[in-house]
Amino acid sequence: MDRRPGVSVRLKLTLSYAGFLMIAGVLLLGAVWVFLLRYVPDRAMLKNPDDRPDGVFPIRSVLLDVFAPRAAAVLVFLLFFGLLGGWILAGRMLAPLTRITDATRTATQGSLSHRIRLPGRKDEFRELADAFDAMLARLEAHVAEQQRFAANASHELRTPLAVSKALLDVARADPDQDPGEVIDRLHAVNTRAIDLTEALLLLSHADQRSFTRERVDLSLLAEEAIETLLPLAEKRGVTFETSGDITPTLGSHALLLQLTTNLVHNAIVHNLPEQGTVWVDTGARPDTVVLTVENTGEKLTPQQASTLTERFQRGTERVHTDHAGVGLGLAIVKTITHAHDGTLTLTPRPDGGIRITVELPAAASGAG
Repeated sequence: MDRRPGVSVRLKLTLSYAGFLMIAGVLLLGAVWVFLLRYVPDRAMLKNPDDRPDGVFPIRSVLLDVFAPRAAAVLVFLLFFGLLGGWILAGRMLAPLTRITDATRTATQGSLSHRIRLPGRKDEFRELADAFDAMLARLEAHVAEQQRFAANASHELRTPLAVSKALLDVARADPDQDPGEVIDRLHAVNTRAIDLTEALLLLSHADQRSFTRERVDLSLLAEEAIETLLPLAEKRGVTFETSGDITPTLGSHALLLQLTTNLVHNAIVHNLPEQGTVWVDTGARPDTVVLTVENTGEKLTPQQASTLTERFQRGTERVHTDHAGVGLGLAIVKTITHAHDGTLTLTPRPDGGIRITVELPAAASGAG
């Protein structure tokens, strides 16, 4: 925003300091007049030599002649001292604000790695500087994540397109090839590209929080997700064990159903080759509701578990199965959870597999 030049804050503070000092000086001189000089007689008085053998009895006019020039000199000194001292003090007080302003200008030029790191004890300026540093850190991490996401998305979208082009080139070069096989492979590649595009759109939708909140019961969503994915679980020899309570929260029904479905699907696909188990539990706490999905499977380290919510993060099993996915399942879960002001926790199970917990704010009684 373009603004007309104005008086600097430092000059305003300097004039304020000097003005208050002048007012204090005037009030002090006024107090001297009110409580001292006004009681001095304005004419000479006769006195008994026997009472006061020494000294001179002053009169008001003489005292005013002596007092007025010196009072004016004091006021001039106070003005000069107030301006000089106020300018120095204002400069020292506004020095942190200058550093914050410089850091802001640096950030507007695209450099998010700069930090203020204002030293000293806690006060308003240092709280502002710390908050600004925290904001820059979040922005830098968000921009870096978006850049990685854009690069990964471009790579992931390029792969099915390149495969489709290669299949079409082969079909064109060999007219005698069975078209049914080419069509089937093109259909699979196209389905994967559509799934990836829909996942990207879902992530964008959740990131923007552009959804209507309504009352949703996570326990019902878990039942719906299990019913939908039951054929896949039976095909892979995975059994379900469910338990829990009614867990009302406020959010998007579609997004929370996608979250639950992704968790159950992930637990089925990343399980033991046979006789695997998936546990789905919902519970209510005083202020939150909790959805927990855990499964059997290979042992994971905490470091491996922490990377599973990264976008386009895949394991070898995910690549070689018939339900490979697009590497965005748990990333979508993480994004939807944060969009609903919740927390997502991934904990490796000691016997293998992982426990994933989603905690969301509970809906107030009668809300929705």
